[in-house]
Amino acid sequence: MLASLRTLAGWLGAGSLARRLFVTATAVSAVVLFVIGFVLSTLYYNAVERSFDRRLNIYLKTLVADVASATAGTIPEPSALGDPLFDLPLSGWYWQITRIDAQDPAVKRSRSAPAAGIPNLEQRGVPARPGGFREGYIDGPEKQHLRVIERIVDLGEDGRFLVAVAGDSAEIEEDSNDFDLALWLTFSGILLAFVLTVLFQVRFGLQPLARISNALATMRSGTSERLEGQFPREIAPLARELNALLESNREIVERARTHVGNLAHALKTPLSVLRNEAAGKTDPLAEKVQEQTALMHDQVQRHLERARLIARVAVVGAVAEVAPVITGIARTMEKLHASRGLKIETRVAEGVSFRGEQQDLEEMLGNLVDNACKWAAAHVDIAVVADPADGQGRRFFHLIVDDDGPGLPEEARREIPERGRRLDQSRPGSGLGLSIVLELATLYGGRLELSTAPIGGLRAELVLPAA
Repeated sequence: MLASLRTLAGWLGAGSLARRLFVTATAVSAVVLFVIGFVLSTLYYNAVERSFDRRLNIYLKTLVADVASATAGTIPEPSALGDPLFDLPLSGWYWQITRIDAQDPAVKRSRSAPAAGIPNLEQRGVPARPGGFREGYIDGPEKQHLRVIERIVDLGEDGRFLVAVAGDSAEIEEDSNDFDLALWLTFSGILLAFVLTVLFQVRFGLQPLARISNALATMRSGTSERLEGQFPREIAPLARELNALLESNREIVERARTHVGNLAHALKTPLSVLRNEAAGKTDPLAEKVQEQTALMHDQVQRHLERARLIARVAVVGAVAEVAPVITGIARTMEKLHASRGLKIETRVAEGVSFRGEQQDLEEMLGNLVDNACKWAAAHVDIAVVADPADGQGRRFFHLIVDDDGPGLPEEARREIPERGRRLDQSRPGSGLGLSIVLELATLYGGRLELSTAPIGGLRAELVLPAA
């Protein structure tokens, strides 16, 4: 259950398309249901109030009929209204008849009415409806909230009377509250069912995108070269275009490799001929030819190497296991430096793979280990440490090469990016090793860091993307 909740939380995480669809649909549904519920509640309250008013009107008409049939100028004793609540003191149901055209108004009330009587709605500013009717709410005794209907009865010379009937509006409130409770419980259930339906629809509807994402992940891991599977009509064009783009990318890379090879073959041979012709001669022209051809050779090598690296890095889906590469290079270097008794130790985290071509990893690691072996006194240490995924889902690993040699001053470390810059002429080499490593690591989105090793010499730490 907890794992399912975590999966759902990740699926609806910040920036998720599913979260946008889910939140939007849920918010709109909640607002619509709230508005409908409010309208239905109001309509029901008004309906209950009208029903209550019809009941009061029946009593009012009975009282008006009694007043109209009474002896002129007198307030009659109303006939039975059929409700014993009018006889119970402070029951909340009252009637009152007041003669309003006399200097000393006469009043007759129900037995249930308070001694102070029922307040006059006209005096409270309630406007009259056609026929002299007024209706409204007043506060009665015992904290009662009363619904009152009153009417003026004009009998001409026989007098003018104000007839009023009041009922406890708690009945209206109770009926409305019961309806509101049932309404909101029903709407809450509807909203919950709708939310679950939206969750299912969004997740089901976005499954093709999830399949595309998984297919891209398999391509990046090197287990597939194209998007495979059946997709809906809306998604199928995207999958086709991605496959076409990948195919085009592979063709471009292959053409670039072919052009690089052709250019290398076309340039190296004439340069070699020129250098051979100028070799062994001491005249100024021969020396100048030797100098310029050497410079041209270095420049050609530099740009051809860069083009080759870029073409290889552009390949999508290449993955190389790190452990076999390290084991092979360590064994080779121990054999090359067997006469010095050099010891090479390796520590590799399990399951670490390089997101790139194996020959690039071999070239970077080979240069670092070769450099460490040249300077080490007796010990070289190689370690691989995996990092957890970052906030964007990318993973990196650290390839660390330590030696116990003299190390490298900080000023000299800053000169590493200068291609062909040899930091010490006492060791063989072209000076291209570390700069090639730096350039390759940068092309793959990684980096090379140089520092002091715990065993005393130079530490070269290569950070590369993991598959």
